[in-house]
Amino acid sequence: MTKNIPCHKDDIPRLNRISGQIEGVKKMIEEGRYCPEILSQLRAVRSAVKSVEVRILERHLKHCVAQSFATDKEKDKKIDELLALFNRYED
Repeated sequence: MTKNIPCHKDDIPRLNRISGQIEGVKKMIEEGRYCPEILSQLRAVRSAVKSVEVRILERHLKHCVAQSFATDKEKDKKIDELLALFNRYED
């Protein structure tokens, strides 16, 4: 079965913003900024990363997982993949 992977290029601008946020946090640390200010920015980074993660997971479920339901073998394999994925990202 040829893998037909959805495009995630729409997430590149979001990832670029996250990269900028990380650079901003590094600058805050270099400048000796107040801890709660740094923590606030780190929380914003986590939220932005989680947003990208959710978008990619949503595409995976709607495209890759739905596509795998064509055969029982592929469906079972995809369900096992999802269980491993969810176990890895518990938080």
